[in-house]
Amino acid sequence: MHFGTLPTVGVDALGADSFILDVREADEWQAGHAEGALHIPMSEFVARFGELTEAAPDGDKVYVMCRVGGRSAQVTGYLLQQGIDAVNVDGGMQSWEATGRPVVTDAGAPGTVL
Repeated sequence: MHFGTLPTVGVDALGADSFILDVREADEWQAGHAEGALHIPMSEFVARFGELTEAAPDGDKVYVMCRVGGRSAQVTGYLLQQGIDAVNVDGGMQSWEATGRPVVTDAGAPGTVL
């Protein structure tokens, strides 16, 4: 599946050890996110790009998520231009939640997707 010409997968393609980058804004993240995901808001992404390169295991695919897939598609395009193996997650956190995957807050409590 492709979002334009970007590599795109559904949430069902993500395994327990998949490296997830969440590019939603802080209020969305705080309401609920995928456990273990790295959070760098799209609005701060270029300035904080180094956090991703430090956190992502070398050669690992980076699964980029937002709420539904629009912002993550933009960040995926940027990452591909930087030579990073990135994939847009179609449906984003809305699909993640809809398929019964856990959504948590920073404290580990059950969260919700805004």
